[in-house]
Amino acid sequence: MSQSLDSDGLPDGLRQQAMFAVAMSVLLSVLDYAVVNVALPRIAASIHCSDSAAIWVVNAYQLVTLVALLPVAAMGDRLGHARLCLAGIGLFLLASVLCALSRDLPELAAARGLQGLGAACILGVNAALLRQIYPARILGRGIALNGLVIGLGVALGPTVAACVLAVTSWPWLFLINLPLGGLGIYFALKALPETPRVNAPFDYVSTLLLALAVGPLIVGGDGFAHQESVALDVTLIGVGLACLGVLVVRQLDMTDPLLPVDLLRRPAFRVAFLTGFVAFVGSNFFMIPMPFALMNVLHKGPVATGLLITPWPVAIMVVAPVVGRLTDRLPAAVLSSIGLAMTGTGFFLLWRMGAEPSNFAIAWRVFLAGAGFGIFQPPNNKAMLITAPKSRTGGASGMISVARLMGQTVGGMLVALTLGLVAEAPTQTCLMLASVTAYGAAGISVSRYFVKGGRVVSG
Repeated sequence: MSQSLDSDGLPDGLRQQAMFAVAMSVLLSVLDYAVVNVALPRIAASIHCSDSAAIWVVNAYQLVTLVALLPVAAMGDRLGHARLCLAGIGLFLLASVLCALSRDLPELAAARGLQGLGAACILGVNAALLRQIYPARILGRGIALNGLVIGLGVALGPTVAACVLAVTSWPWLFLINLPLGGLGIYFALKALPETPRVNAPFDYVSTLLLALAVGPLIVGGDGFAHQESVALDVTLIGVGLACLGVLVVRQLDMTDPLLPVDLLRRPAFRVAFLTGFVAFVGSNFFMIPMPFALMNVLHKGPVATGLLITPWPVAIMVVAPVVGRLTDRLPAAVLSSIGLAMTGTGFFLLWRMGAEPSNFAIAWRVFLAGAGFGIFQPPNNKAMLITAPKSRTGGASGMISVARLMGQTVGGMLVALTLGLVAEAPTQTCLMLASVTAYGAAGISVSRYFVKGGRVVSG
């Protein structure tokens, strides 16, 4: 691993290699998640479990990732962000082999949980690494490039899954991670910078409290959204809230808290975090029900449905190069707000579409929403990074991923609740809520103008 030049970042050649290492690690986690979602029916049939039980192949990954994100980000501050990224790639590859060798649901779910821990190590520190790799003046370009890689992973997921399953069995969906991970490890060892470390003991008690808060809240909230055992779900939610309350009180007086209450006290950071969280809630009001709307309401085939959703990640990739440069010139109060307003407009136009729209009419609306989302993310993520002290970069990096994953998780729960409660045109209701939520996130973003006595927070 190379030595960082701190605020000046790395020299050009080394910077490109280091960014490639970060890109490969992020692509590894995002692509795998997208591939498994598409292949779930084939996997369920192969390991002889029901479709509802097979959801744990996805849930185990997401649950462990969410629980582990902040602890591994804190560990990264202590051990070094590059070391945690390397450990994450190695753990992810080991878990991928175990996934491929699994023969029943418990084995596969356990291996997926281990993959989720590896993904948390990667996602918890990747933004912190970007802050060391790129000079402050062009940090936005690195963040935008990171967003492009995430969009690429989402876009490639269905295609990769279809190609692999067309010629071989589902275990190869996990084994294709090995060459990607090998490249990531090679360039990480060669180019990732050493990062400053915090000389403080790790807070194991707070880590346990965080797990006891997040786990029950997610499991209970998901069960409640699906209207399962209400008494058990309410109990789980109560336990989670109680543990969260104890955790917050414990963290308030700490100088280096595991749950970044010190960062959330900063108005600019808090606004950026809330903007990201609400925006990702809104995105799931679109992403989850849209395939159902296309197939069940508009009677599109599976191939057409996949193609009509693809403009979303394609738009994110198209705008990324331009947004990267704009992020270094315009404040998030302007750029993120414009992007979210575009996304809200795209969702609104999808909601108010005619009864028999053409494929083009659907595609350009999805593209508009995706382009807006691509414009929103880099400046908002940069705002979270630059408003945190250098010593708290790991915590800020973890919170960027927490905003995304928690927003997607809560959004998924609210979609399930909406689909269960709304009898008439539930998918249309979801699109309406997607629009309202995106506009709400834009409003939160605009409020940056009033942070700190009216001073616009740049970033």
